[in-house]
Amino acid sequence: MPPPPLFLGDGPRLALLYAAVFAGIGVAMPFLPLWLAGLGLGPELIGALVALPILVRIGATAPLVGLIDRGLAPRTLMIAGSLGLAVTYALMPAASSLGWPVLAGLIVLNAVAGAPLVPCLDYQSLAAVRRGQGLDYARIRLGGSLGFLAASLLGGWLLGLVGTGSITGFLAGLELASACGAALLLHRADGARTGPRGPGRVRLPAALWLAIAAGAAIQASHAAVYAFGSIHWGSLGLTPATTGIAWGIGVVAEIVFFAVVGRVPCLRDAPFRLLGLGAVAALLRWAGLLAAAGLPGLVLPLQALHGLTFGATQLGAMAALSRLAPEGGRGAAQGTYAACAALASATATLASGAAYRTGGGPLAFGLMLPVAGLGLALTLAAARTARTRIARTACATRR
Repeated sequence: MPPPPLFLGDGPRLALLYAAVFAGIGVAMPFLPLWLAGLGLGPELIGALVALPILVRIGATAPLVGLIDRGLAPRTLMIAGSLGLAVTYALMPAASSLGWPVLAGLIVLNAVAGAPLVPCLDYQSLAAVRRGQGLDYARIRLGGSLGFLAASLLGGWLLGLVGTGSITGFLAGLELASACGAALLLHRADGARTGPRGPGRVRLPAALWLAIAAGAAIQASHAAVYAFGSIHWGSLGLTPATTGIAWGIGVVAEIVFFAVVGRVPCLRDAPFRLLGLGAVAALLRWAGLLAAAGLPGLVLPLQALHGLTFGATQLGAMAALSRLAPEGGRGAAQGTYAACAALASATATLASGAAYRTGGGPLAFGLMLPVAGLGLALTLAAARTARTRIARTACATRR
């Protein structure tokens, strides 16, 4: 095997690529809506344009990532996706001058280009972990969290200097850097499927389907806080600065969890324990935010649970994919999880919006409790199904 590009080991180069990919997300997520508002678009239209990429990812992610199982190199898919993002971001100002329908069409193309990037990178990271060498997925994924945090902070400072009109150009530059990173940091055959693919579509085991559904449900329970957390906390009397600190606490907690979880033996390569931990933490977090209606001081410590509600759930889902996905179907499994998570999040976001209009923050956060509870129930079902499968395999082997 040739030496890694730039003579870096698998862990550092994949962590650097996570940082590059999540840098674009760290700018687009908080600041692209500001650019849309600067065009003079109404709140309803901005909301629709922001939701459009989520809907696109539901249908586009699994087929695109599944191309890896058909022999397409993950490196090729990542370079093409990053270049597609760069081009579409660069064209957005011109598209906006032609009217919002043209801009919406370009946003669809942008979402298609970006859909496979994170699941494709997860696929390659899990492949590297399975190859051994003492790699830890959590430590590798830590690069993405750090990249997101650094880009959002730097982007906010830079855009404060040059104005929000430059957001799309800034994003285009970040995505060009991401494409260069994929070209330099990845082998041509990194994470590629080996061996001939069998006839027909590879079926995913029932335990994996349940784990995918569990991870999607727990992540979807974040919908209310993602969409209305800042608005609700402001109504409780928290200042914008305190609200910013609250979000910062969540990101730092996520980073700390990724950094230390590998040192906890009972959680290492334990998908169902991690998913269960994420679900229980989500139940505590959303119940606490319900209580915070009368005790706003609870918001800051509750945000520290983000390290578990997001971090443990992410690691649990990835561990389940690594352990349970069959060879020849790992790309499809990775894309399926991303698509299911997008679908669940979109549904929960719409539901939390209706709940917030009806009963404000308490009803919206209360609605997330059964969503997290469903994630816990699915986790228990997945663990039980996996144990049954192992037991049957052991019996068959003894015979």
